[in-house]
Amino acid sequence: MRAIEVFKIIQIPDDVEVSVESRKVTVKGQKDTLIRNFSHAPISIKLEGKMIRIWADWPRKKEAALVGTIYSHIQNMITGVRKGFTYKLKIVFSHFPISVKVKDKIILIENFTGERSPRKIKIMGNVHVKVQGEDIIVQGANLEDVSQTAANIEQGTRVKRKDPRVFLDGIYINAKSEGTDE
Repeated sequence: MRAIEVFKIIQIPDDVEVSVESRKVTVKGQKDTLIRNFSHAPISIKLEGKMIRIWADWPRKKEAALVGTIYSHIQNMITGVRKGFTYKLKIVFSHFPISVKVKDKIILIENFTGERSPRKIKIMGNVHVKVQGEDIIVQGANLEDVSQTAANIEQGTRVKRKDPRVFLDGIYINAKSEGTDE
């Protein structure tokens, strides 16, 4: 039996501005401004004072699940513009010392397992990447961009056609947290 209505309510903090125009949500905060379009989803979003109401009338299973998904996306947008997100990665090597450099919107990983040409990884969106010794710090307001950049770095140093238990060289995600040091 289907539910009559499935809904979730988000309380908007005082230091965040939110606007909703036909399922296009804009969140402005002290760190950044994030815009996300939810027009593909068969749900309704409405701004009511300092609350956002997300609901679906007579939803099927997938539509009911979408209410929770979009709720989480908007919560992450609010957290991102207030605190930001940080991923820390660790550089691990046994024989060939890996060197990591950041140039514009590209990360260069040099001397990975003795390779002559550097591996290039693209930095997604408005994300800041810092290299501090054996650590790489990825920071930004958009959770999807920060996590995708960290995942691209990790996948860019995957060892292929060798035993991963023996060849542990690579760059691995070490810690995830809300908030940035900036």
